[in-house]
Amino acid sequence: MTATVPSATLLGVRGRPVRVEVHVSNGLPSFTIVGLPDASCREARDRVRAAVISSGFPWPTRRVTVNLAPSGLRKAGSQLDLAIAVAVLVAEEQLPAGRVEGVAFLGELGLDGTVRPVVGTVPLVAALDGPVAVVPRASSHEAGLIGRHDVRPVSCLAELVDALRGDAPWPDPPPARPPADTATEPDLADVRGQPFARLAVELSAAGGHHLLMTGPPGAGKTMLARRLPGLLPALDRDASLEATTIHSAAGVALPDGLVERPPFRAPHHGASPVALTGGGSAQMRPGEISLAHHGVLFLDELGEFQSVVLDSLRQPLEEGVIRVSRAAGTVTFPARVLLVAAMNPCPCGLGSVPGDCACSDAARLRYHRRVSGPILDRFDLRIEVAPPAIDELMGGDAGESTAAVAPRVAAARALAVERGVRCNADIPGARLDELAPLTTAAATLLERSLRAGRLTGRGLHRVRRVARTIADVRGHPGPIEVEHVATALELRAVRAPYEVPAEVPRGA
Repeated sequence: MTATVPSATLLGVRGRPVRVEVHVSNGLPSFTIVGLPDASCREARDRVRAAVISSGFPWPTRRVTVNLAPSGLRKAGSQLDLAIAVAVLVAEEQLPAGRVEGVAFLGELGLDGTVRPVVGTVPLVAALDGPVAVVPRASSHEAGLIGRHDVRPVSCLAELVDALRGDAPWPDPPPARPPADTATEPDLADVRGQPFARLAVELSAAGGHHLLMTGPPGAGKTMLARRLPGLLPALDRDASLEATTIHSAAGVALPDGLVERPPFRAPHHGASPVALTGGGSAQMRPGEISLAHHGVLFLDELGEFQSVVLDSLRQPLEEGVIRVSRAAGTVTFPARVLLVAAMNPCPCGLGSVPGDCACSDAARLRYHRRVSGPILDRFDLRIEVAPPAIDELMGGDAGESTAAVAPRVAAARALAVERGVRCNADIPGARLDELAPLTTAAATLLERSLRAGRLTGRGLHRVRRVARTIADVRGHPGPIEVEHVATALELRAVRAPYEVPAEVPRGA
């Protein structure tokens, strides 16, 4: 007899529907799985057999063939165990075929018949077409986030069979989780001094501009970076569901609901290219840049990252996606992030302190060569962060708090949405003249920067976008003035602040 049960498999961060077809026929006892299963799928034959017997049901002493359709799609993971077991029981007529119509099954089986949670419940459930989804009890919270299915949690195979036969009611869902004690996000008021760096952090959040901070250890670079996510507005429904799907596919613990705040990821500088961009050999998983989608990717100690790791960020920073190609196939991961990085001026960190640096010229050159020109050019904001003064540390006045700056950031983001873009950093080059027009003096200043070799073509567009953000934050809706461009150029300086030439009239 033949039975078909719906389920799903995970490919990257997307679930793909799978039909589990089981055929039981006369012949020597065997159990075969076909349909491009990986090792974890092939091992289901031992897990399913042991689970069925442990649950008190007879195992067929005939030839059992399992086909995972469509056959051209590679299947990975153990989430098909429960569907295979149910299909076998239906094919053996131990379960009525009519009781599984419109019901999809997800879950890993233990040898004792328990149903265990699997990675990627959110995208897996999203791929199911039927109205009812049977999932492990521990995954019922994640499965309910989609909101399109009647989620029925089960703890073991015997409990599921009793419910399908009608011998027992469906188990009650687990109680709602108590509200988690969410830690308060760090406040920008904790930063003493640093008015220039605070401005850069505000503009980075308001316009979605990538930020690079260079300075000696203890200057406050990491402190500033960790306070940037608190300035960003909450994610909308679509972005929240997308971020939740990515975190679920990667096996990252989810909050009590959707991911509503912009994610913040800070990978170690020893991370490999696969860890940062995603991929893998057996099952392709999202990397850190995808886990930071719609949020902040913070690369501390930028100069310690491998050059190949940093260069792998070039394409995703421009396109907002990353395409990973392996022998098993090609997967596209979302990767629209706000990149924030911090690095020391040299390996010892004291390069900005005259007479204290112990690094040789060769060591300093090797250190800076790790950050290639193309990567450096993708930072809209490049500032030097000096240590705050002692008076500011010991008794200085606190700067503006996150609660005071966040409304300005939200207002600038709202203006960008009215212009038809997510943020000012996404303004297309073809629309800069329309959305970021320049006064004559501002255009003259940019032209001189180009002729002096301070800007590339990409840098010109980025400076105009930053200037648009500066004007928005300062409440200037009209054409971009020379002050806005001068500040944008100063915020893009690598070594020294940029000063407006005296011959260029201000406010022209």
